[in-house]
This record gives sequence, structure tokens and C-alpha cells, in this order.
Amino acid sequence: MRFGFSIAAVLLAMTRAAHAADAGPTDAGRDARASDAATEASAIDAGAIDDAAVAVGSINGCVETIPSGAQRPLIVDSFPTRGLSGYAAVLQVRIEHGKGESVLPRGLELQSAADAAKELKKAGFVIPDQDGGSAARLEPSTAAASKADRSLTTLYLPLLVLPADPGRQTLTLPSLPISVARANGEIATVCTLPHSIVVEDPIASTPNAEPKPNPPARPQREEWTALKKGLQWGAGGALAGAILAYVLYRIAKRPKPVPPPPPPRPPWEIALEQLDEVRHAGLLETARLSEFFDRVNDAVRMYLGGRFGFDGLESTSDEIMLAMSRVSHFGLALPEVKLFLDECDLVKFADMTPTNEECLRVLAQGEKIVRATMPLEARMAAAQAADDDEVRT
Repeated sequence: MRFGFSIAAVLLAMTRAAHAADAGPTDAGRDARASDAATEASAIDAGAIDDAAVAVGSINGCVETIPSGAQRPLIVDSFPTRGLSGYAAVLQVRIEHGKGESVLPRGLELQSAADAAKELKKAGFVIPDQDGGSAARLEPSTAAASKADRSLTTLYLPLLVLPADPGRQTLTLPSLPISVARANGEIATVCTLPHSIVVEDPIASTPNAEPKPNPPARPQREEWTALKKGLQWGAGGALAGAILAYVLYRIAKRPKPVPPPPPPRPPWEIALEQLDEVRHAGLLETARLSEFFDRVNDAVRMYLGGRFGFDGLESTSDEIMLAMSRVSHFGLALPEVKLFLDECDLVKFADMTPTNEECLRVLAQGEKIVRATMPLEARMAAAQAADDDEVRT
């Protein structure tokens, strides 16, 4: 019974609206529209929603389209019966629709926008600029829907009343299409009922009315997009520069790696340099012969230890000879090394005082031990350097 009543309510509303459009805004038409609105309002309040598809229909020239298999959204609309010329009157439309559906999905777009706008203007109504303070708005209803799968949304649409003639006028607001988007993207369109409004001039009841001055000027706000973008880019550049400066600062403050130490000098270079220093130290002229012997001895011992891998200064003569016997000592005879070490030990431990000739001989013997045990490449380089020195001299 409830299902049948819903179908009858919808068809009755559409049929009476179509007849009302043909007959004009007569009293009978207004009564029929009021009856239709009451019927549909009672259907929304009672929750009588038809679960079958609704065929395409027309209400006062406004075409309704319902996708196949979709329920027709039920609407109840109201409009003031009296108003002032030049002022806005608000059309209030209460829509009951399915869960997940949205009312006016693309904003305030009228079906057949050109024709609808022409009809509104011909009827004496204008939709205000939606970017101003009289824009249409949608509000979810605080009242609970009659079914768990239904929602209620209220549309408030201000319309500027502009009759063509002065004086009291009766205008008829034509039917307006309301689009509802389903979750699958299909669009359902339902139409409001026509409404009559009695329009008075703003000064109709003012005796000896005088023209009123223009309202005070309002400040106009202009968005300076170039400055806005410039500030945004500047702020982004400053932030990027700060990050880059911080990164460079951190890189500059990182501990720098310590440069590797220079490669150690070859032991033969050090030994020959020390022996040369002994020769030019003036020890023979000052009769410091024991010191002469000690310095030559230490230079050769330190060289042999560095060259063949042992501690020459802390080793005895026997330990040095034992270490020398285990390595390749080139063409130098070990007895020569032993003779050199023994002579140095006699001066050091037996308090033997050498002569100048013995000092020069032991110095030459030490240089011979060093040069005989040098690597082949070092010996060739030393010989070449000696030849160069002779050529220069």
C-alpha cells in the first residue's frame, strides 16, 4: 500500500505541475501546486520512497530525468509570497536523496542553462553573482532521514526580484531543475514547483517619497597575484639558500683529514748524511777523537739495523753479525763489517785513543759499508750524482 502511494504521489505531482504550466497561475493551479507540495512533503516526512525507476517527465516546462534503476529524489520547495522589487527572495528546497549522492555536484548549474536563464529573466528573476554575498548554499538537514539509506539536504537559493513594470506586480517563479549526482557518476534531475510572489515597490507605502542617495562606497579588494607569487618564490628561494648555506657550513666545519706523513727517508741517505756531518764537524781539529769514533760507529750501526730489520743501536757486535749472516749483504764481506765493529768497540770500551789517520780510515770504512749494502737503484743514482758533481766542478 505504501509503495503504491509513493508512485501515485510522484505522478500526481508531475501531472498537476504540467497542467498548471498550461493553464497559467490561476487559483485552481495554485491550489493544485499546493496540494502537490503537501503530498510530496508528506511523502518525505513519511519516508514513502519508491524503489523503482521513475520515467522522464516534465513540470511546467522543466524536464526531469531519472537514470534507469535509480530512485527519484523527493523535493519540497517553498518561496515567499510577498517581496520588494530589487531585493532578493530565497527559494528553499528540501531534497531527500540516497546516501552517497550529492546535490548540485557542479555548483549552481541549471539544466539547459541558456533557456532557464531566459525564462527566469522573462519572469522577472535574476540569479545573483555566486562570488558575492548572496550565493546559494547547501546545508545537510539536522532532521534524521526516514530511512537508513536516505539523506536530507536543504538548498537555499537567493533570487533577485526585478519586475519589468513599476507598482505592485504578481510574478511567477518558473520550475527550476535540481541535479543530484549518484555515486556511479549518473545525474538525476528533478524540478521545483512554480511559485507566485506579490512584489511591491520599496517606497510604495512612503508618502512623498524622495530619491535616496547611493549607498556608501565599499572597499574593493584586489588580489595581487604577481606580488603573491613573487613572495612565494622569494620565500622558497630564501629557504633553499638557507638550507644550502647550512649544508656548506657543515661541510666546511667537518674535520679535515690529516695529510699522510712524508715517506720515511731511506736509511742509507740518513747514514751518509750523518757520516758527512762527522767529517765536517771539526772533531779532528779539536782532538775529540773518541767522539769521532762513537759518531761513526752509531751511524753505521743504526744504518745496518734500519737496512736489515733489527735494532742496531741496542744490539751487540755479535748480534749484529748474526743478523747480517741471515740476510743478503751483497758483495760486502762479513769480516770487513766485523773488523769495523771491533775497532769501534776497542775505542769505546778499552779506552783506546785513536789517531787522526785511524779516524779517517774508520770513516771511510763506514761509508764503504753503507755504499756496498745500498740497493742497486740507490747505488746507481748515487754514482750518477757523484759524476754530475765532478762535471760541475
